[in-house]
Amino acid sequence: MTKIIRENIINALKKIKHPATGINLIESDMIEGLIVKGNNVGFAIKVEPHEAKLMEEVRKLADQTILKISGVKKVLSVLTAEKNADHIPAQPIPKTSSPKPRIGGHGIKPPATPQAVQGVKNIIAIASGKGGVGKSTTAVNLALSLKKLGLQVGIFDIDIYGPSIPTMLGIDEKPELLENKQITPLKNHGVVSMSIGYLLEKDVATIWRGPMVMGAIQQMLADVKWDLYGGLDVLIVDLPPGTGDAQLTLVQNVKIDGVIIISTPQDIALIDAKRGIDMFKRTNTKIMGIIENMSYFSCPSCGERAEIFSNGGAKKTAEELGVDFLGEIPLHMDIRIGADRGTPIIVNDPDGAQSKIYIVIADKIIEKLD
Repeated sequence: MTKIIRENIINALKKIKHPATGINLIESDMIEGLIVKGNNVGFAIKVEPHEAKLMEEVRKLADQTILKISGVKKVLSVLTAEKNADHIPAQPIPKTSSPKPRIGGHGIKPPATPQAVQGVKNIIAIASGKGGVGKSTTAVNLALSLKKLGLQVGIFDIDIYGPSIPTMLGIDEKPELLENKQITPLKNHGVVSMSIGYLLEKDVATIWRGPMVMGAIQQMLADVKWDLYGGLDVLIVDLPPGTGDAQLTLVQNVKIDGVIIISTPQDIALIDAKRGIDMFKRTNTKIMGIIENMSYFSCPSCGERAEIFSNGGAKKTAEELGVDFLGEIPLHMDIRIGADRGTPIIVNDPDGAQSKIYIVIADKIIEKLD
């Protein structure tokens, strides 16, 4: 059976243009829920209600184009029109250097069973046993890779003490408050996001005790309108390092479809990674696998490979613990530069060698989702 490459489908949809705007379906952000199962392909085209008749012809053309791809036997597509919340008047949420009383979390109890998040189909947590292993960089590039593969994606940064998603996504704005008291997520590079970093003053330390952290996470999950720009296929949750209050709050409150552990290959990082895996196993959270980050240094001048932090440790640990090894990501200057500048490598060099590594891992993640 010929494996259908998702990128081929994306490229095919790029050939189909909106008849009014002349912009293709991918760049118009109109494709939702792209699914590949065996020889079958399914997706939705998000349209405005008044243009349904016009876009029906576009849908048929998209089907015909995809059917020409090797391996594709059947295409199921639909038009979908959702209410856009942009018409709801919004007001800015002022940044603050101290938490508001309602974010305190005192008296907030987790639900009896973990709940789904409105407007979100799948939730994947990105975790690490210790800091400094490139967890947030990996989370951002995986989110953008999933977007590149046709999914609608969001990022929820719950690293309360060190929120880095705003910098990595290049966002220096603040959310707004809708009339229904929901908070607007911010969007850049095609993904929506929410971070405590959007709500606090820049470079001000977050000095919160455990109950405040738990309350903030619960409130943002409940109050953010994640489907402001359309429903999300995947919400990537960037966890803080370790096995503390934030991790427990998440698994107690939210139905997690899987967690991915990030580690470098060195022994000291793998010791903490094992602790993280143990914690998620104890809380009956599905572990999708381990990614070895900074697996080796790839010299940008000569291409020589140097295993600075050793190599292969994460793969060996995955085998020992009976979890999947999802792949290895090099320590590469372009990955670091993109994260610092707010233009991740998936955006800055989407067809480059480093981006392809993330794409391959993202494809493995999609296969693990229902």
